[in-house]
Amino acid sequence: MTVFKTSMRNFFAHKGRMALSAVAVLLSVAFVCGTLVFTDTMNTTFDKLFATTSPDVTVSPKGAEADDTPQNGRPESMPASAVERAGKAAGAKSAEGAVSSMNVTVVNSDNKNMGSSTGAPTIAGNWTKNDLRSMEITSGHAPRGPTEVMVDADTADKHHLKMGDELRTIAVTGDFKAKIVGIATFKITNPGAAVVYYDTATAQRELLGATGRFTHINVTAATGVTDAQLKQNVSKQLTAADGTFKIQTQKEYSDESREGIGEFMNVIKYAMLGFAGIAFLVGIFLIINTFSMLVAQRTREIGLMRAIGSSRKQVNRSVLIEALFLGVVGSILGVAAGVGIAVGLMKLMSMAGMNLSTDDLTVKATTPVIGLVLGVVVTVLAAYLPARRAGKVSPMAALRDAGTPADGKAGWIRGIIGLLLTGAGGAALYTAAGADKASDGASMLGIGVVLSLIGFVIIGPLLAGGVVRTLSAVLLRGFGPVGRLAERNALRNPRRTGATGAALMIGLALVACLSVVGSSMVASATEELDKSVGTDFIVQGNQRIVPQAQKAIEDTPGLEHVTSYKIVEAKLTSPDGKTEDTDVTAADPTYASDLRRETLSGDLAAAYGKNAMSVGSLYAEKHGVEVGDTMTVAFKGGQTAKLKVAAITNDDTALDKGSRYLNITTLKSYVPADKMPPNDMMFATAKDGQEKTAYASLKKSLDAYPQYQVRDQTDYKQQLKDQIGQLLNMVYGLLALAIVVAVLGVVNTLALSVVERTREIGLMRAIGLSRRQLRRMIRLESVVIALFGALLGLGLGMGWGATAQKLLALEGLKVLDIPWPTIIGVFIGSAFVGLFAALVPAFRAGRMNVLNAIATD
Repeated sequence: MTVFKTSMRNFFAHKGRMALSAVAVLLSVAFVCGTLVFTDTMNTTFDKLFATTSPDVTVSPKGAEADDTPQNGRPESMPASAVERAGKAAGAKSAEGAVSSMNVTVVNSDNKNMGSSTGAPTIAGNWTKNDLRSMEITSGHAPRGPTEVMVDADTADKHHLKMGDELRTIAVTGDFKAKIVGIATFKITNPGAAVVYYDTATAQRELLGATGRFTHINVTAATGVTDAQLKQNVSKQLTAADGTFKIQTQKEYSDESREGIGEFMNVIKYAMLGFAGIAFLVGIFLIINTFSMLVAQRTREIGLMRAIGSSRKQVNRSVLIEALFLGVVGSILGVAAGVGIAVGLMKLMSMAGMNLSTDDLTVKATTPVIGLVLGVVVTVLAAYLPARRAGKVSPMAALRDAGTPADGKAGWIRGIIGLLLTGAGGAALYTAAGADKASDGASMLGIGVVLSLIGFVIIGPLLAGGVVRTLSAVLLRGFGPVGRLAERNALRNPRRTGATGAALMIGLALVACLSVVGSSMVASATEELDKSVGTDFIVQGNQRIVPQAQKAIEDTPGLEHVTSYKIVEAKLTSPDGKTEDTDVTAADPTYASDLRRETLSGDLAAAYGKNAMSVGSLYAEKHGVEVGDTMTVAFKGGQTAKLKVAAITNDDTALDKGSRYLNITTLKSYVPADKMPPNDMMFATAKDGQEKTAYASLKKSLDAYPQYQVRDQTDYKQQLKDQIGQLLNMVYGLLALAIVVAVLGVVNTLALSVVERTREIGLMRAIGLSRRQLRRMIRLESVVIALFGALLGLGLGMGWGATAQKLLALEGLKVLDIPWPTIIGVFIGSAFVGLFAALVPAFRAGRMNVLNAIATD
């Protein structure tokens, strides 16, 4: 009990000093809990959506794909006769045919896409009784003819649609127009999909290209009949009558629909938890520093406790109880803040177009438990070393002024261990850079990153002396005695400076690594584009190119040639008898000039001949394929072909790596027209001297199809740069959490350092040091510590990034590009971070009463 009272007294006596450490715990726990609450809420939203919209039993064609992305752009369908037979199954109350397609684009009269900006699909179909489970018509009525359409209320609000407005639907079967006659409102949360409804005949004709067919059947169970029983009865009825079908209960259908969303949510969840882990790691340094400094400042007090009979265990336990209390308080506040973060993320997603209602906010019982356990365990473990050091304080320490004697032996052991780990990490990175396969090198890269990071953390105090002196010689000497004092303060306790700098080092090392990787990817792809792409324009979008858009491209004036490009699923059997599910690329012969690929053997032009194809060098090497060999290609939805290998292309490139080419004419010989996929993208080359006019004409030709973009090589490079830049910015935003915690560490170190030097500061003020000079001294000390961490972090990160680029070179990204403006900007920014971190400590130091400071014991 006495130990507990002592711990609590010390905690509240230093509550100001504990506050920043508590904030570090709070932020880390909040990010973990916020991530869990946010992803659980999204899962709840989709679970409710799928459970509400799914009928008791769903019947769909055997070949139907879960993501509704058929190769030919038309959903798989089944005859209407199946609906009648399903309705006759024992236990079936009713059965209705439904049409649904996500391979459509809906635009308004200004050709503006009505789809969600978040990537959520546009769902088009017929209005059924099953839709009444999740929606109600709040304006107008359901569509009754080919010129009528009904939209969901969220889409109508977002795009300011009203009754009577005309919408055009673009499907692979053609375009058609209809006026809005009804608006339906979701009874549950709509995560962001745009939904449009037509009458059944129109949906069949325009979305499926055939009448009397449905994409699925909704079967409702009679009272007292379970979904499993109904599924069994429907299965017997349909198997006997119409062959094989895919028949699912409500739970099975919901689980399948949820599966794809679940994979996406897991990626988000674990990525965000990874950044939370980084923040926890940085927070550990803050907590270690805080307790180390508190123990050092209370050396005399601890010595007196030992002198009057306190055991080492009691002293150790006293410090750990303080840490436990800090962890509990920070974690409880962090759990509450995590819920707030989740709500904030939901609001941001709603602003971006994905609707998430706080009514679905899900805080599982395990979430606060995870937050509390993580926060408390991490805090107590971080405080263990300082607590152990406190337990070693001898009773004789009560006779010393302050501080603990340096342990030279421990310092040397630490240095040797750090150098060994750093060397091992460097060796692993060197091995990764020389790997023959990216998969082999990736594991060594991970080992090298971990070992080198731990090594740098351990040898940080050893590096502090040389690095801080070098920085001081360049930056501080111009400030005269104040600069020299700042340098000596930073060097006074190398362990503290090393730990404080290491906290900043971790975040900046990741920033530097990702910057190098991102910049190298852009530079490599740009070089590859310049070397390989011979076409003037590339047309692509978030959907395959529908035939009517293809015709608009082909009819554009000023073009020398237009190239179609299709990716087709197939089973490929090599001469060695090995079969694999893969895809092949069917294109016009002009594609050979649109994308220049090095041919290792044979003639690429011959690969576009009748019943011929090419393969990539990696596939050829793996299966022993040579020019003249015959490949067996079973096309999805078509026949099996025997194609002669006419060329082997070099896969040492980032563009179209591993592609297998054949002529579209060859593809048409084996795949019927109704199974033929639309173009994935198209290429166009302008006539000599007409590049500018052709570019403008091509854009104008596709004004009516906003889902596709026309890009010349400059646009394509900029798009690539923007995409990587957006990804990096998102990652930097998440890493900002770790950097914020690191800044708190600098603030805490300076604040405690000021308290530790209270008497010294008073004496300096007494002999003539002004408040302004004192504040400048503390600011300069903070800047040097921040730049020390930045220098280590940026150097380490660039090493990681350069190694990662060597692995990317195996995938064709061969250019190493160091983004010096970013690196220099981050380094300079670190100086401002140091200045910001020193504001409060410097202000407090300047306000000290000189006489009281001198009298401090």
